[in-house]
Amino acid sequence: MSGTLFVVATPIGNLEDITARALRVLGDVALIAAEDTRRTAHLLARYAIKTPSTSLHEHNEAKKTASLIARLQRGDSVALVSDAGTPGIADPGYHLVRGALAAGVPVVPVPGPSALTALVSVAGFPAERFVFEGFLPSRPGPRAVRLAALAREPRALVFFEAARRLMAFLAAAEAALGDREAAIARELSKRHEEILRGRFSELRDRVARHASLRGEVTVLVAGAPETEPARDVASIDEELRAGRAAGRGLRELAAEIARRTGMSRREVYRRGLALEQE
Repeated sequence: MSGTLFVVATPIGNLEDITARALRVLGDVALIAAEDTRRTAHLLARYAIKTPSTSLHEHNEAKKTASLIARLQRGDSVALVSDAGTPGIADPGYHLVRGALAAGVPVVPVPGPSALTALVSVAGFPAERFVFEGFLPSRPGPRAVRLAALAREPRALVFFEAARRLMAFLAAAEAALGDREAAIARELSKRHEEILRGRFSELRDRVARHASLRGEVTVLVAGAPETEPARDVASIDEELRAGRAAGRGLRELAAEIARRTGMSRREVYRRGLALEQE
């Protein structure tokens, strides 16, 4: 009989978050396939687990999958772990899982910590339905295109982002989605855990004070308003004209309309400028 491939969630920071079942599995399997064996070694040492490990990361996963499946077929069970959280969620693991299933090897999840669900649970705004987008393109153009495609998505949006690109991400998200509510989490479950909540414009000011942010952050963004999904351009133009006739500033007016409709503030502002030139 073949062995079993266990997909094991590991702590995202605090090593006490490991489950009893995960510890048992890690101790019982013949081999641990780890994204980074050095990082996994800290967890194994903490709980005196002696199981040998081998590296399985994005650069060697396709190459090593065949040998791991062969071992599984010989009867050895293997645990798949990533650096933190659940394998396969913005982490390696897909090739091995798919290959194991194709070979008829049982694949069993061992659930546990996840930065995604941790942030959703404490965001403080509606996120019972959400879409996980992971990492967006790092280049401004492709990133803006992807965000624009999400502008009308009514479900909350979850992103992973490198801390060094967070300011650029927030500016691009505000331009494409409007000044929405969001929550940013860093160092989740660690000593210096921090969760920032507010609208994009507020968060950009607060993040700007953190000059030395490192690592990765998780960002949860409120979904597009569902109360006015069919608001057309003509009605927005009418509101812009009425607001300007009442003496309201265009920037303030554009920000208000963007918040309520989910349109890009920049798009609304440009429409206002165009109307004044007619």
